[in-house]
Amino acid sequence: MPTALITGPTAGIGLAFARALAAEGYDLVLVARDVARLNRVAGELAGAHGIACEVLRADLGDLADTRRVEERLARGPLDLLINNAGFGLRPPFDAADIEDEQYSLDVLVRAVLRLTHAGLTRLLAQGSGDIVNVSSVSGFLPRGTYGANKAWVTSFSAWANVRYRSKGVRVMALCPGFVRTEFHQRMGAPMKGIPGWMWLDADEVVRDALVDLRKGKAISVPTLRWKVIVALSRLAPRGLVENIAHRGR
Repeated sequence: MPTALITGPTAGIGLAFARALAAEGYDLVLVARDVARLNRVAGELAGAHGIACEVLRADLGDLADTRRVEERLARGPLDLLINNAGFGLRPPFDAADIEDEQYSLDVLVRAVLRLTHAGLTRLLAQGSGDIVNVSSVSGFLPRGTYGANKAWVTSFSAWANVRYRSKGVRVMALCPGFVRTEFHQRMGAPMKGIPGWMWLDADEVVRDALVDLRKGKAISVPTLRWKVIVALSRLAPRGLVENIAHRGR
């Protein structure tokens, strides 16, 4: 059985990855803060697909917890790492608590850096494997610290794919647009003005992501409509880009 370690697997994109990979026969290592939800997901997937589900409680904003996940990656077995854990902050940067901003940076960047390093070391030693770092289309535009953090994830992943794919390890940044998950509700963001056609289903995102990963793509933008939006954003007039930046958190 191949093995996948997934961070943030109790809801949204992480849960969609867990379900898709369990259906393919992967054993899973599920990493999150909420043990009750972890155990519920693990029980459901193990019962439905006859796979092994290991539960690892960790807060990836805490360095000691992150190191415990690194140790698990180093021990193996491992075939696929999904760095998915994340969240958003609602207050604008100048009004945000700087400790909240630091915690966000630690989860979205530091944890991805450290877990990718640990997973990559393991996968390179065995000569094969994949890493998916969940980023966002917000990283293609100036959209506050969240966008800046995701821009780092995308750039880092694209570089790592170029550097290590010839050694048997593929690394991909997954950059979805708006996805119907708990993400926006948890941060209390008003989303009523966003047209329905811009929203994606988490299972749809994961389906496209796995296809792109197995094609060897460094960056995956799920669905044609979001590919078009990202392409147009790169051609947008500077005034429009600055207006978007001004409205960003």
